[in-house]
Amino acid sequence: MRLFRADPAAPHHTRNPSALTSFVDEVYATLSRLFAYVAVLALFAVLGNYLWKQLPDATAAAAPAAAGWSAASRQVPAFAVSRLDPRDKTETYEILRHPEGGRKDIFRWADANGVPAAELEIYRPGGEAVGPAVAEIAGRLDPGGVGELEAAGIVDSKFGSVTLLRPVRPDSSRACLGFFKQADAPDLRISGWTCQGASLPAQRAAVACMLNRLTLLTAGNDPRLAALFAHAELRRTDCVTSGAPGPSADWVMGSENPRLRGAL
Repeated sequence: MRLFRADPAAPHHTRNPSALTSFVDEVYATLSRLFAYVAVLALFAVLGNYLWKQLPDATAAAAPAAAGWSAASRQVPAFAVSRLDPRDKTETYEILRHPEGGRKDIFRWADANGVPAAELEIYRPGGEAVGPAVAEIAGRLDPGGVGELEAAGIVDSKFGSVTLLRPVRPDSSRACLGFFKQADAPDLRISGWTCQGASLPAQRAAVACMLNRLTLLTAGNDPRLAALFAHAELRRTDCVTSGAPGPSADWVMGSENPRLRGAL
């Protein structure tokens, strides 16, 4: 009987091992790139969220500087005041600008001891909101206190009649007098205060003298401002820094001026 030798069994897997290994490596590489892409997206998301949270704080910090007044050191002085008193020791001139276009030219005087003695502000508003003149003068006259002023009559100057104000509860150490003048063409407000003078008539004379000595250096591109000061110069009189007002003073401008309307 003839015997036949069986052939070796054929392998069950016919795939190439190298092809399978390449497929697995490709899957791993794709997953690695996908994880890296997701990680980068997550990093950008975290960074963007952090910057977004910081944005309101930065905006809030920058808002006061943009919305308020700032010193304009490069601006050319537009006004001048001749010396009020030969005994005056210091005088400062400051220009403030507002982002909305307003400008304030401020003169300040102090005595030999550095104590503030007088202040004069020429305010030309822009698009910003303009506060009440009485409240602003009260705050400048007494920055640390409760500013409350009352009418103290008027005084004549080269700009016309000027409204006078005095504290309702004056400081026992010294008495000061506030004032303001509003012009319509151009829109301009002249205000300030003075503590010069031992009596109310002397302080009235000091206010009138301060305004009479205010002159315009340059009007820029505003012909109405030049016309205002040119017309005022025709009315300018000599300063009388002491004593009672002249004979032309009436009951409103006299030394015994009554309280017209009480507290303002």
